[in-house]
Amino acid sequence: MAFEKSKILIFGATGYLGTYLVKASLSMGHDTYAYTRPLKPNDNNSSKLQLLKEFESMGVTLFQENIFFDFPIIYKCLPLMILYVLILILLSIYWELKQGELDDHEKLVSVLRQVEVVISALPIPQYLKQLNIIQAMKDAGTIKRFVPSEYGNEADRVKALPPFDAMLSIKRKIRRATEAAGLSYTFISANTFAVYFVNYLLHPEEKEHEVTIYGSGEAKAVLNYEEDVATYIVMAATDPRAANRLVIIRPPANVVSQLELTSSWEKKTGRNIKRVYVPEEEIIKQTETLPSPENVPPAILHSVFVKGDQTSLVLTEEDLEASELYPEYKYTSIDRLLDVVLVKPPRKPKLVSFGA
Repeated sequence: MAFEKSKILIFGATGYLGTYLVKASLSMGHDTYAYTRPLKPNDNNSSKLQLLKEFESMGVTLFQENIFFDFPIIYKCLPLMILYVLILILLSIYWELKQGELDDHEKLVSVLRQVEVVISALPIPQYLKQLNIIQAMKDAGTIKRFVPSEYGNEADRVKALPPFDAMLSIKRKIRRATEAAGLSYTFISANTFAVYFVNYLLHPEEKEHEVTIYGSGEAKAVLNYEEDVATYIVMAATDPRAANRLVIIRPPANVVSQLELTSSWEKKTGRNIKRVYVPEEEIIKQTETLPSPENVPPAILHSVFVKGDQTSLVLTEEDLEASELYPEYKYTSIDRLLDVVLVKPPRKPKLVSFGA
């Protein structure tokens, strides 16, 4: 299904999901913009710099937060050059403290007036910074659709253990602020990132003969390929039918339990895999005794793989399920993804990506 081409701005474009979103937006022919943190002085050879260069080569328009000054006169005056270097050092220290905060309201408004659709893929530590973006969108007055950074469990209708529920409460706060601002929005529950959790659960790169099973292993979860998630997000963000609606990504071929996933992997690899069970009581204890934020991952594992919150959620007539909304899109089933992983195991996941 084809939709009108839009000018799409992505926050968090260089992050885990952000890179998929940029490529999905470009593949659908949208004018694609990325708002990123500025590079630090020692980032000249970083992977982020290479990624930004790749984005530019693909036609992405980059916006960066202002942090460095442009003083052409400094190159003609040695004292000013020395002063400039000192300023860069101080700003580098300031950057480490600020973590790229989205506090430049005028800059945000100026950027937002150049686009029509905003998709946020900001990481967990920056979730509340979306309040600044919401205010800026309201003042800009040009945004046709906002998709806040969520993409995990359905935030309004799932009750999790305290460490995870605290994260969901921030998502709920962003939802309420979006509604109160009068913005057109699409909320998206993408459930679980498949590549990430296949790696986390099965360790395919390490050719493990032992896996950890959380709880009984029988609860069903929804594992969606990240590329598909990004595609569904971009389609929904430009779809009139998804305006002010919740889109849940729950394709039937991606509903799977840990035991089913492990059995499938055994058949594909020809290996006998030992299952080591972690009782529910032990996982709950970890959420109560581990310090924050170390107590968040076990709380997420409990919600997704022990309670089965992603599949026990009953869809209502008001909910839109992505694979039904876009039946023409051929998503990657979890079985097909395992075939891909068997040939080319993904890189070991980063803890920073552990979220739902």
